[in-house]
Parts: sequence; structure tokens; C-alpha cells
Amino acid sequence: MKWIIVGIISTTILFFVNLLAFMNLLPLYITSPLLFIALFITLYLINHRKTFKGF
Repeated sequence: MKWIIVGIISTTILFFVNLLAFMNLLPLYITSPLLFIALFITLYLINHRKTFKGF
């Protein structure tokens, strides 16, 4: 559960960093992949909490 919270916090922080990149204060080609990776990891952690691991 704590990793999901960490993922959500990192996604929101990187979203605001990406907004700074849209204002040309940071390079967009650095912040966009970081935001994508944070979103991917957060959605992965949310969706794979209770999967069947086999017998």
C-alpha cells in the first residue's frame, strides 16, 4: 500500500515538473519520459495488487 502512495506522490510531483517544462523552464524531452515512467509504475502497482500466483 505504501508503494502506491509513493507512486501517486511521484506522479503529481512530476506532473508539476512537466508543467514547468511546458513553460520552457526545463527541457521537455527529459521531463516527459519521467512522467510517463511514473504513470506506468503507478498504474502497474494499482492493477497488480491481488493477482493469482498459482497453486
